[in-house]
Amino acid sequence: MKRNPFVLSPAIPNELFCDRVSESNMLVKCMTNQENVVLTSPRRVGKTGLIYHCFNKKAIQENYITVSIDILHTTSFQEFILELGSAVFKTVAKRNDRLMKLFTAYLRSLSGSFGFDPVAGVPTFDIKLGQINMPEYTLEEIFSYLENAGKPCIVAIDEFQQILKYQGVNMEAMLRGHIQKLTNTNFIFAGSERRIMNEMFFSDKRPFFQSATLLQLEPIDLKIYTEFVCHHFQNAGKSIEKEAIEWVYEKYEGITMYTQKLFHDAFANLEEGENCTTKDMERFSDMLLQQNEKRLQELLSYITEQQKELLYAIASEGNSSRITSSAFVKRHHLKSASAVQSAAKKLLDFDLITENSRNFSVSDPLLRIWIEKLI
Repeated sequence: MKRNPFVLSPAIPNELFCDRVSESNMLVKCMTNQENVVLTSPRRVGKTGLIYHCFNKKAIQENYITVSIDILHTTSFQEFILELGSAVFKTVAKRNDRLMKLFTAYLRSLSGSFGFDPVAGVPTFDIKLGQINMPEYTLEEIFSYLENAGKPCIVAIDEFQQILKYQGVNMEAMLRGHIQKLTNTNFIFAGSERRIMNEMFFSDKRPFFQSATLLQLEPIDLKIYTEFVCHHFQNAGKSIEKEAIEWVYEKYEGITMYTQKLFHDAFANLEEGENCTTKDMERFSDMLLQQNEKRLQELLSYITEQQKELLYAIASEGNSSRITSSAFVKRHHLKSASAVQSAAKKLLDFDLITENSRNFSVSDPLLRIWIEKLI
């Protein structure tokens, strides 16, 4: 069976992984030199894919135990513990009987809550949220377990900025207090809200100040990505116009998730000997918008009319600076500079817009393209 080379999951086989050579080398170098790393990028550019790619490299696979969690959906310290504990159980404890026994021995705060698989004759991690009564103590137990896992451990925490939304606990200070004592465990702190991640790790007023090496991920270079796409189309006896690739790349700002999806669809719908044009890619783009229309509508149903007006104004300009200036306010018939400032703060909190060097843009290019069709 011929495999579609434009893989949509973060776990991409090495032979289908596009570029990221320098970023991979730097990340592996940091990991093998016991450095913590803060990995930032716009959302959907490929942070998770890069982490998996590096975890699969021989130097890491043979010498380290790797754990990866995504905490974007978590809203509390207890949920964080549940996610981390479950991942450590699946990827570390299940490696052998010694590590399994060690896991149940170290997690004394949850010992009465483990399930049991009668067929395999081993405990199962089916802990419920309400059973995590002492999250800080459980966190200490998990870290103690990793410290005694036999091999050095690397823990990747995706969308790390989410910890700031947990109520009733200063997660930054607590995690930093635990992490700085660890000698066998290092971390990759990945996040897509770059402004927040930079504040967390590079402000001298924050607990994580200068505790990690910075690696910033940008969209893959157009020339490299064009060669990658052409190569895989040609290998399958198909062809694609370079102008079509450029159109997709520019329209979707080089965001890997969307470019991969569109070329995945193009590859799937093209027969051997056929050629893909810009017109074809425009059609696949429209299909992608239709597939996501309900989700995009729901996204905007949670914001106020003033916030929506500002979002539309920023989308119409692509990149907007001085959004509180009288010219911008007048040009887009907005209420006032103060109303814009208030709306912008909320849109930034909702991650609907991004601020980069005082330039504002819609965070999700698919949302921007959809709004452009509405206005």
